[in-house]
Amino acid sequence: MRRVTRVILERAGYTVLEACDGVQALAVADAYAGRIHALLTDVVMPHMSGPELARRLLLRRPEIGILCVSGYTDDITIEHALGGRRVAFLQKPASPSDLKSKLREVLDACQVDASKPSV
Repeated sequence: MRRVTRVILERAGYTVLEACDGVQALAVADAYAGRIHALLTDVVMPHMSGPELARRLLLRRPEIGILCVSGYTDDITIEHALGGRRVAFLQKPASPSDLKSKLREVLDACQVDASKPSV
């Protein structure tokens, strides 16, 4: 699923930084010198949940937008895990157009006007 999502987003013009889990995602984010506009994460992942990844990444990059996807939970649970911070949620399965649309909402909420934001 991760590779398919990457292809969908890259074809839409986004720069995608990919990681297999939350631990690797933090390492990738720490190594990336540019701005990361949004985090797209599954809620349930090995080693670290998506909300925990978001919480830790927000400490490093407080301007980042958050989009969580899951087939198991809803946005109320995620927002509670992040101390009430507004988090976008996309229920799986989702179509490519739903994914792109929801990501655009997250970027618009962060006022990202760049033509190729990093996700």
